[in-house]
Amino acid sequence: MSVEKKLKELNISLPEPKDPVGSYVASKIIGKLLFISGQISIDEKGNLIKGKIGKDLDVNQGYEAAKRCGLAIVSQVRKACNGDLSKIKTCVKLTGYVNSTDDFADQPKVINGASEIIAKIFDEKGLHTRAAVSSNSLPLNVSVEVDAIFEIN
Repeated sequence: MSVEKKLKELNISLPEPKDPVGSYVASKIIGKLLFISGQISIDEKGNLIKGKIGKDLDVNQGYEAAKRCGLAIVSQVRKACNGDLSKIKTCVKLTGYVNSTDDFADQPKVINGASEIIAKIFDEKGLHTRAAVSSNSLPLNVSVEVDAIFEIN
């Protein structure tokens, strides 16, 4: 099944890919690798998902914030591939950053939100290596940021 059909089957609407607001690019292709810059947690209405996990938000809310980052990643991938998600050979790696309290230890459970949505959308091509780390703050006080590396055909 094509990735576009999978998106329709799962009733997933990807957010509009956001342009960078700093001195960087949203994506970069080097050889057969596609690098996606960190995507921050933004809800369906375009509002930032802010706050510290473990204080302002719980693990489930963090998971949903990470899921939104995963959808933003797929949106950036689609844009970088000129609308053709069939160009994706595999998702190589995700790195997830969790804005959390000092004693928070469930970063992997939060970043599962991004991992699971990418695996769901791309099936076996979506399985990837990963790092999930805490941060004492993230840009704009968002809760989660995730970047990605994909291999393209």
